Amino acid sequence: MTHDAADPPYLQVNDLRVRFSTADGEVRAVDGVSFGLGRGRTLGIVGESGSGKSVTSLAVMGLHDPTRTRITGEITLGGRQLVGLPDDEMRKLRGRDVAMIFQDPLSALHPFYTVGRQLTEAYRAHHPDASKKQAHRRAVDMLGRVGIPQPDRRFGQYPHEFSGGMRQRVMIAMSLMNDPALLIADEPTTALDVTVQAQILDLLADLQREFNSAVILITHDLGVVSQVADEVLVMYGGRAVEHGSVAQVMRGPQHPYTWGLLASIPSLHGDPEIDLKPIKGNPPSLINVPPGCAFHPRCAYAMKPEPCATDVPQLLPVPADGHRVACHLPEDRRTSIYTEEIAHVGVAQ
Repeated sequence: MTHDAADPPYLQVNDLRVRFSTADGEVRAVDGVSFGLGRGRTLGIVGESGSGKSVTSLAVMGLHDPTRTRITGEITLGGRQLVGLPDDEMRKLRGRDVAMIFQDPLSALHPFYTVGRQLTEAYRAHHPDASKKQAHRRAVDMLGRVGIPQPDRRFGQYPHEFSGGMRQRVMIAMSLMNDPALLIADEPTTALDVTVQAQILDLLADLQREFNSAVILITHDLGVVSQVADEVLVMYGGRAVEHGSVAQVMRGPQHPYTWGLLASIPSLHGDPEIDLKPIKGNPPSLINVPPGCAFHPRCAYAMKPEPCATDVPQLLPVPADGHRVACHLPEDRRTSIYTEEIAHVGVAQ
């Protein structure tokens, strides 16, 4: 089932800001991020470590410690405002309306309890009237649907008895126990080999079609995003720097940071004699984010000192419908740079 563009997004994030207080100062982990996502659609959020991807998703899940975190802006899920929602109300939504596949299943699954017990607990938390037999049947069914062989026997085993790929499948089964309308997958294939990675991505796509879920895929791997996402949000230094469809961002990227991400991954279509180009420098400190465009110290095309080093660029539309970029470079300059210096390498195809 596809999402009708006329329908309001199931998830709407507006001007989200997440701050952490530390002894060294305030960490501006997310700084004014906005996006929407409809049922049946997949949004890929990409960027280096520390760009704010996971912090954004944890804010949607309501999993930040309120005693040390300040969250402002709006997060609307199915028309319900989540920012400021009491924890007991948020707990009712978690697992039922929105669920998360965590990056490391071995640390996310409890080592002392069987996989079956953890799955049934996730189900009965939102179905208190369900019997143990019903919960058991549901858990075994979900283990089978995510491709785990002999689900009846596996139900009684512990997480350490599963391989890495099988543990990830258990995490997916747990997240889908209550048919959530929004599924957040945080680096779900990072620790897996390429073959298992492809199987997990295919599984997520199949289950999304079955449940018509909205999916947020958080990753640093643009190759993964190009396979499964409908839209891409590129984050840097806690801010969104580019947002558009997969075709727009992969084939006609507008931001120098996106160019850098694309140039640093191998391509079957690129020239094998051309070396991959790493992005020089390091991601910025989120306590001391550089003034102006946060990427300008690493950008080969920055106009210094003004405006790149002084003015924060806004995420503005480019002529392609739905494509937005936060960059001070004039559009014709960005287009010529991409055409003459980036596209011919073949990484964006």
